[in-house]
Amino acid sequence: MLDTLDAAAVRRWCAGGLVALKRHQSEIDDLNVYPVPDGDTGTNMVLTLTSAQQALAMDLGTLPEDGPTAHGHALRLMARGALLGARGNSGVILSQILRGFADAVAAVPVVRGRELAAALRDGTAAAYAAVARPVEGTLLSVVAAAAHAAERADSDDLCAVARAAAGGAAHALARTPEQLPALARAGVVDAGGSGLCLLLDALVEVVTGESPERPAPAPRPVRPPATAVRETGSEEYAYEVQFLLDAGPEAVARLRAELDALGDSLVVVGDGSTGVGTWNVHVHVNDVGAAIEAGVVAGRPYRISVTRFADQAAPVPPAVAAAGQPAVAAVAGQPAVAAAAGQPAVAAAGRAAVVVAAGAGIAGLFTGEGATVVPGNPSTGELVDAIRVTGAARVVVLPNDPDTQAVASAAAREAHGLGIKVSVVPTRSPVQALAALAVRDPGRRFEDDVIAMAEAAGACRYAEVCYARREALTVAGPCRPGDVLALVEGEVHLIGSDLTDTCAAVVDRMLGGGGELVTLLSGADAPDGLADAVREHVAQRWPFVEVQAYPGGQPHYPLLVGVE
Repeated sequence: MLDTLDAAAVRRWCAGGLVALKRHQSEIDDLNVYPVPDGDTGTNMVLTLTSAQQALAMDLGTLPEDGPTAHGHALRLMARGALLGARGNSGVILSQILRGFADAVAAVPVVRGRELAAALRDGTAAAYAAVARPVEGTLLSVVAAAAHAAERADSDDLCAVARAAAGGAAHALARTPEQLPALARAGVVDAGGSGLCLLLDALVEVVTGESPERPAPAPRPVRPPATAVRETGSEEYAYEVQFLLDAGPEAVARLRAELDALGDSLVVVGDGSTGVGTWNVHVHVNDVGAAIEAGVVAGRPYRISVTRFADQAAPVPPAVAAAGQPAVAAVAGQPAVAAAAGQPAVAAAGRAAVVVAAGAGIAGLFTGEGATVVPGNPSTGELVDAIRVTGAARVVVLPNDPDTQAVASAAAREAHGLGIKVSVVPTRSPVQALAALAVRDPGRRFEDDVIAMAEAAGACRYAEVCYARREALTVAGPCRPGDVLALVEGEVHLIGSDLTDTCAAVVDRMLGGGGELVTLLSGADAPDGLADAVREHVAQRWPFVEVQAYPGGQPHYPLLVGVE
């Protein structure tokens, strides 16, 4: 049992928390309250904490001369790594909890019970401050309850306070369905809160040597058969190569070009250093030796990992780039396009746009508009890297997903520290981003241009059509696995049995509220002729409405719809 939380304990906590999250990753993903097939809270938390562990592993154990204590240094490394690797709302909130925790005890000589309680309180405050509209019954409620329980323990005993915090979090997690009707209807607890409980239980195990008997809550019993696909890229390449690299930006630019010629699914993410920095490198190739040799020429590669896809026991979830591997390189199942691979976008008068896109067709549309494209579900570090690559002093970021908005806001704050002014237009769908990019005008002041883009995005209503992944009670009624769901502005409006008929019906419902232009983006799994059938339906039913249809290639959703 530990009397104080030292640097070694911080490292064991991070490692133990990551092991626990990986063990329960799919269970947390399945706690998604919506029946749509994109629940990824567990995946996002795993990737976020993986980045935190990498930051700790890359440290050589030396302290800055004027830096914090040893435990404070470790906690700040952990928090900084989590921030740069944060994905989704859950990842961003977790990184802020760790940041507040680290700031509270960085200069405190000894971390005992009362100091741990204060750290949890500051972590809670930082988490709430990071959310524009805090909602109870979520990860926020769970961390607040942990802090409250730790304070009520009123003790210097580190073990007692850690147990109290974990117990308070577990009780708060059980109450989340009482606070959020959506959780109650689905019969689940909050996914992000479940992940935090695992992390706090890992802390208890580190300081007490005992593992709390609180298994992760099981998801609701009714689920369709699991479906899995290859992580990303084509079947042409047999190996995944990942490594960390110490190198300068010019050498990395050459490395990108060499690796791009060798394979696909290339992602290179830096730590934001202006000189020699640390980079995460990920690529799929057939010639493993050539890929590693290219890294040796560029700088100092280390923590090299090679995975042969044929040897994998099971396919890797699409949002995870080998979650069990040390390097973070999630690209949400989509190939990196040229702009995301380090090529600067066309910047007008020192301006640029960075757009998040899940789907090769959608990425191509944005690239054609002169935007730098980042593959779906990016980390904070990946967005910061893309912002820097543009070379522009003013950048607008279009996240295209509610979960990515928090990541985009964190990236904007990071970029501000680099002297880059970044504005986030809160687009929730790629069709809104297309509307925003269409009104860009380099002749306007940057601030006025951002306002015009935000207004255009807000005027574009959007819908998503997909297959239900599980049984659920939605605002449109109950659904079963395999039903066709049409979501308008994020809410289920229609439940059908035929994909084409449901797509046509949701367009009718949206045009009933007015509209002159319909944009259709067909997904990677859309049947042939789906967009054409919807276009013909609109031509017959709404003859004065213009329809634009493009192959989007997005996962999960056979059709995305925009109405302006």
